[in-house]
Amino acid sequence: MRIDIISVLPELLESPFSHSIMKRAQTKGLLEVHVHQLRQWAVNEYGQVDDYQYGGGAGMVMMCEPLAKAIEHLQSERKYDEIIYMTPDGKRFDQQIANRLSLYENLLVICGHYKGIDERIRQHFVTLEISIGDYVLSGGELAAAVVIDAIGRIIPGVLNDETSALTDSFQDNLLAPPVYTRPANFRGWEVPSILLSGDPKKIEQWRYEQAVARTTERRPDLE
Repeated sequence: MRIDIISVLPELLESPFSHSIMKRAQTKGLLEVHVHQLRQWAVNEYGQVDDYQYGGGAGMVMMCEPLAKAIEHLQSERKYDEIIYMTPDGKRFDQQIANRLSLYENLLVICGHYKGIDERIRQHFVTLEISIGDYVLSGGELAAAVVIDAIGRIIPGVLNDETSALTDSFQDNLLAPPVYTRPANFRGWEVPSILLSGDPKKIEQWRYEQAVARTTERRPDLE
């Protein structure tokens, strides 16, 4: 998979893709992430990419021309399965969206700033608008990093044990069950005996029951 990102602050995205699972995905050649500075398509020599809103009001708006040029330049090099705009009023991101996007080959992500991007870019270029929650960030970069991390980790071959991703929270509209590791007894706090039984079927059933119980208690909206 290749993911291109358009941003006015590429520096914000250097760290998230340089460590841990995202770094491993790129080292294995399973994921490419390319961040493009929008100002290289600026409308003037000063690097301008934003302007005042028509109709007045506080806050600047990212201009049509730089974004259109950036998108069209990248489109001339490859066809994108989705052109994604990170925005608080987009579709709420969830595991099912991550699963679907992980099957694609080329994604383009636009990171908004200020009061957002000119509506005409959304109307004529964007194919999917995503929000990571009902709150506002300073820009779309951190939200893009969240989405790309969720997508990248489930690309086949990225994780050493691919079944790990299949048992994550939300994969079956259930939260993950509780997990334990050594020692079996810590300060008198014992691991459930079923997990020490060596019976895979009973353990699987216990985990399913725990997942259902935890989901009912904490996230009944998922059921």
